[in-house]
Amino acid sequence: MSGEESFDSFYRGSRQRLYQCVYALTGNAAEAQDVVHEAYARAWQRWSTVSGYADPEAWVRTVARRVAVSRWRRARSAWTAHRRHGPPPDVPGPSPDSVALAGALAQLPMPQRTALVLHHLVGLPVAEVARETGVPEGTVKARLSRGRRALATLLEATPAEAHHV
Repeated sequence: MSGEESFDSFYRGSRQRLYQCVYALTGNAAEAQDVVHEAYARAWQRWSTVSGYADPEAWVRTVARRVAVSRWRRARSAWTAHRRHGPPPDVPGPSPDSVALAGALAQLPMPQRTALVLHHLVGLPVAEVARETGVPEGTVKARLSRGRRALATLLEATPAEAHHV
């Protein structure tokens, strides 16, 4: 039996027991699933060693318990910091203009949208947009031009206003 086959067999035979164990420890189904996933991922990475142990399931169970405790400690530290410093400041929602722009951009073909976002919102020069997207500069310029015209129509603005997106 290959390493992959033996791991698959081990996983199928033990996953439910491990999930039930971790669920009982954490009391949270989603957390238990995440922890079990992490434990099996670590077992797979070391399967050539773990498979030789007398009880590989015990190894995975130990890893899962340690992962669960580590997550619990991180959550507790975050909670303590939250209590000490208070909640983070509210982040304001997007402005109506931002919502309108995002909606209009979503209606453009992806190449035009990408060119507009990289050039106007990220601030990349045309040459850098070309390098990042893997197309010639002339193509980027054409996409920017077509995209600006389309945005102007979608936002009911004049083409000159669309240049300031």
